[in-house]
Amino acid sequence: MTENINKSAHGGVRRGAGRKSGSGRFGEKTKVIRVPESQAETIQAWIKQGKFADIGNFSDLFVPANEATIRLPLYASKVIAGFPSPAEDYVEARLDLNEKLIRNQEATFLLKVQGDSMRDAGILDGDILVVDRSVAPADGKIVIAALDGDLTVKRLRIRDGKTWLLPENPDYPPIAIREESDMVIWGVVTASISQY
Repeated sequence: MTENINKSAHGGVRRGAGRKSGSGRFGEKTKVIRVPESQAETIQAWIKQGKFADIGNFSDLFVPANEATIRLPLYASKVIAGFPSPAEDYVEARLDLNEKLIRNQEATFLLKVQGDSMRDAGILDGDILVVDRSVAPADGKIVIAALDGDLTVKRLRIRDGKTWLLPENPDYPPIAIREESDMVIWGVVTASISQY
């Protein structure tokens, strides 16, 4: 039996069709944005899980690298971590931290750390990580991974065909990546910035 379908009743823009402005989960207008295909599912999972609620602003999570160039003085004398020595008042050069910390500006972003699972690698709660997406993730590198929708920073271990995400704190267990795990590596950590 064949149904007679009136094609003119389907498709196209109809008055009153679609979601009403401000009726979504956030009670405000939405905006279409372009994101890399490889990150679409991770971003959707992040939004669904409400991970953004405690950061207040998306820009607090990802900070564009190299928004301004500031050259700071680099002194010729070394800082001794043992007994103090007289400081020399000699500026060797001006140092741009962007040049020192960022190898590939277009592929680099900053991310703030929450938690202490990487404490023994010198990555502490509140530190800012410099993450480079152009560096190939490899065994022993510290990576930012989206694992089943959650972002984590861990050391990547690949041995005998098995992949692990290893914490650098004995209070946390290693994470075995199984075949059914949904994992995307966002980038490799190239530096950590601590504030005291």
